[in-house]
Amino acid sequence: MTPPLRVAAVQHDIVWEDRGATCARLVPSIADAAGAGARLVVLTETFSTGFSPAMDVVTEDPDGPSVAFLAEQAVAHGVWICGSVPERAPGSDRPSNCLVVAGPAGERHRYRKIHPFTFAGEHERFDAGNEHVTVAVEGVRLSLFVCYDLRFADEFWDLAPTTDAYVVVANWPAGRRAHWQTLLRARAIENQAYVVGVNRVGSGGGLDYAGDSAVIGPFGEEIAVAPDTGAVGSEVTLLADLDPTHVAEVRARYPFLQDRREAARPRRRYTARSRPSQ
Repeated sequence: MTPPLRVAAVQHDIVWEDRGATCARLVPSIADAAGAGARLVVLTETFSTGFSPAMDVVTEDPDGPSVAFLAEQAVAHGVWICGSVPERAPGSDRPSNCLVVAGPAGERHRYRKIHPFTFAGEHERFDAGNEHVTVAVEGVRLSLFVCYDLRFADEFWDLAPTTDAYVVVANWPAGRRAHWQTLLRARAIENQAYVVGVNRVGSGGGLDYAGDSAVIGPFGEEIAVAPDTGAVGSEVTLLADLDPTHVAEVRARYPFLQDRREAARPRRRYTARSRPSQ
């Protein structure tokens, strides 16, 4: 039997386009999370710079300073840490929005965001990924997603049989916060799995971010939810235990997943200018 995995959802502000300042501010939050027994620490989308259109400022090469920070903190505290970074793969002209998971023994896993947010012109600045990524962290199966991916239910469905928890990192604006809150719960209920949603707070690039980070259980129950402190939110760390046994029990008692008819829906095919590595 796999024991529960304690996760820390770090809802944090970002110093706009200043990775050094942001990382310095995150150091005590990560230390506190590890001290509270977290084995997985989840930061936000573009955790070190914010979702800036200034690609020359925020883009990093593989294992650049933001990923180095994640790796250093993972080793220092003996935990797993993840956050997304605009990272340009070798041979590509543009970066991908890359959710990097760093482990305590030097492990690196990468998920490149499949769905660029065309409404904000992300498709003009970022390459799309074309592969799902599921990582086993201390026996708990985590499937990785970034922000806008949350709107595409079929991506989550495809991974449900081999997923105990979905990790979704975001810079989701306050103006659409009701969508974020509703979709987190919907993805958990549909797939009978935990959803760990971590969104930034504060302001950047002319937008406000309310946070609304949450951990939702496989029956749609609220395990941990950030308090509502308005359109710019407030920094808080949520702690929750992800129990794969609970996932199995919910699926056994309510065997909804087996009723999905794969033949009834077409499979989506993806192409990308650069393939993700992990």
